[in-house]
Amino acid sequence: MKARHVTSLLTASLLACVSTTALAQVQPWMDTSKPADQRAAAVVAAMTLDEKLSLVMGYTDPKELAKQPDTDVSPAIKADVAAHAIDGAAGYISGIPRLGIPSQWQTDASIGVRVEGMERTALPSSLATAASFDPQVPYQGGVMIASEARLSGFNTFLAGGANLAREPRNGRNFEYVGEDPWLAGQMAGSLIAGIQSTHMVSTMKHYAVNDQESQRTTVDASISPEAMRQSDLLAFEFVYEKGHPGSAMCAYNLINGRWACENEYLQQKVLKHDWGFKGYIMSDWGAVHSTVDAVNYGLDQMTGWPCCGDKVPYYSATRLKAALADGEITQKRIDDMATRIVWPLFEYGVIDDPVKVGAINFKANADVSQNAAEQSLTLLKNDNNLLPLKGVKTLAVIGGHADKGVLSGGGSSGVHPVGGSALPVEKGWPGTAIWMPSSPLNGLKAELPKAKISFTAGDDIAAAAAAAAKAEVAVVFVTDWKGEGFDTTLDLKENQDALVAAVVKANPKTIVVLETGGAVLMPWLNDVPAVVEAWYPGIRGGAAIARVLTGKVNPSGHTPISFPASNDQLAHATIPGFGMPGDSAVHVTYDEGAAIGYKWYDVKGFKPMFAFGHGLSYTTFAVTDAKAEAADNRITVTGTLTNTGAVEGKGVAMAFVSPADWQAASWEAPKRFAAFQKIELAPGKGQTFTAQIDPRLLATWEAADNSWHIKAGTYHIRLGQAADDLTQNVDITLPDSRWSAVH
Repeated sequence: MKARHVTSLLTASLLACVSTTALAQVQPWMDTSKPADQRAAAVVAAMTLDEKLSLVMGYTDPKELAKQPDTDVSPAIKADVAAHAIDGAAGYISGIPRLGIPSQWQTDASIGVRVEGMERTALPSSLATAASFDPQVPYQGGVMIASEARLSGFNTFLAGGANLAREPRNGRNFEYVGEDPWLAGQMAGSLIAGIQSTHMVSTMKHYAVNDQESQRTTVDASISPEAMRQSDLLAFEFVYEKGHPGSAMCAYNLINGRWACENEYLQQKVLKHDWGFKGYIMSDWGAVHSTVDAVNYGLDQMTGWPCCGDKVPYYSATRLKAALADGEITQKRIDDMATRIVWPLFEYGVIDDPVKVGAINFKANADVSQNAAEQSLTLLKNDNNLLPLKGVKTLAVIGGHADKGVLSGGGSSGVHPVGGSALPVEKGWPGTAIWMPSSPLNGLKAELPKAKISFTAGDDIAAAAAAAAKAEVAVVFVTDWKGEGFDTTLDLKENQDALVAAVVKANPKTIVVLETGGAVLMPWLNDVPAVVEAWYPGIRGGAAIARVLTGKVNPSGHTPISFPASNDQLAHATIPGFGMPGDSAVHVTYDEGAAIGYKWYDVKGFKPMFAFGHGLSYTTFAVTDAKAEAADNRITVTGTLTNTGAVEGKGVAMAFVSPADWQAASWEAPKRFAAFQKIELAPGKGQTFTAQIDPRLLATWEAADNSWHIKAGTYHIRLGQAADDLTQNVDITLPDSRWSAVH
């Protein structure tokens, strides 16, 4: 019996091999032994013109698609969508069944699968996971959300947001990964690498200089090429090198007078030529404004039509064929577009490992999200070691709907959580806040079973103060909702500042827990002894907050953004177009150049409320024994991180670089963030860390010959634990060197 079973298995295996070999002979692009470049070229060579054109036009909303005339949307595509549509999918691109090319089903976004009516696991916000300062956190999160996407029928993830927090009031900063190019590159790149490891395609977005939401579809951002290459574009360059995304999504805005999706400099010159990007550039939904210019200046795929007021599908077969006939675009360019689109489908296994809808292990995935939150929560202040809560007998929990759940961001990153929103959600765009059903109050009750814990909503300030006065310790939860399509001020809304002030006056032992999508002002900070930044902490955020507050988890997050002390410290007094009706043409000049975040504070001599990299622990750490060596334009820095406190914890060693003769004309700021490493240490233990500093962080980009240039001279290598806590300094001398910016 066993022998017959083994024989049947061998026979089936041999038949499968024969079948695969035969298929590869008939369709050589199905030969998995060949590199993706050859497979992509072979399949495009076998395509008809109509098949090539079907790849470059993407759609959304199957119901609306069915209404379009057959001249714009073929009956075959309509039939495919009708048969296989995932209701609520962000987008769809027709496959080519006869050639084995699957349709692309696209889902939002960097935090989890976002489909209205489909409950899925939400990671903490991207800004939160950036606060972990551990690339493994977004990598593991990327694997998790991609696994859910595949089991939901998707093979393309619209993830990988990497726009810098140039404008602290930007409503989408929670979707991005902070204010520094190196940190952004490592964290967003790791998320993309995690997603694509599951045989999906991921994007990087929104390319580029997409740094405000006010008038996002019409704002024209002016910035010098030098500043752009050393800030926004450098972040994307690092993301590309770390994560190798199969796609890049061009943004809504204009850059130096040209729409992002038909910007020759950004798409052709920088991304495709200088960086050697082999994938395809897809448009954001409604971001295309032409056919011929968009094609010739680098856009490979128009996605999301009909959408966002679009009246004409600029990449319809009808328009593209007319442009071909008129000689305005070439067949070679059409072939290039098709090749770029199918290349990542081969490179990342989308074709060889088709998605299969199946059951999702939501519990295991929620564990991944909770770990990410616990790694990311950031202790901003802890006077007299008020935290962790040990031996507390009475606790007043106040505000922030802490009895129900935790806040998340709105728009295309608004994941509908397993179990549903803890508070009612209104439909529309960007909708109302979704609350993850993870109650901090319940979490605290579970972690402090012997304590008497009360809850007060906080809408009645007098009642909240009275409750606080009766308790040994008060914990006030405050929230600040951000979302796609709008910017905000840095002030807490709904009288929450007054709530905190009243509670701390009634009880000096008050802890404030912030659930925010970025920096906020804190006029009560001097009076409050302890502050925890929870960011948007994801589907298990309440449990994570409780474990950090009670010391079950030692906080190890660090701020990926600077917190300004006042609005007077911002680079721009106002946001152009803020509060104006939509689609108003506005202009913003980024004359601060590449001096974003901590670099701006350094240039101006400002002291922020909390510096980039700030984060406390229930133990203490010290960085010592700094050394640096130089070889081939690279500096290798070493040091020792030691746990000098009494409990186990995770510390982050950071390195910054600066030239001894800094001049604003050549360097955008006195120092640049260059390396980091997170290390878990027992009390009294130390560990050596080593990091190589990317030479571009020591250089300026030179427009004259498209090169990076390290000026001969002395450079300071400064080590510590935050931008304002650099206790070690090593000088190193470098020779003059130049190298091409072309990869």
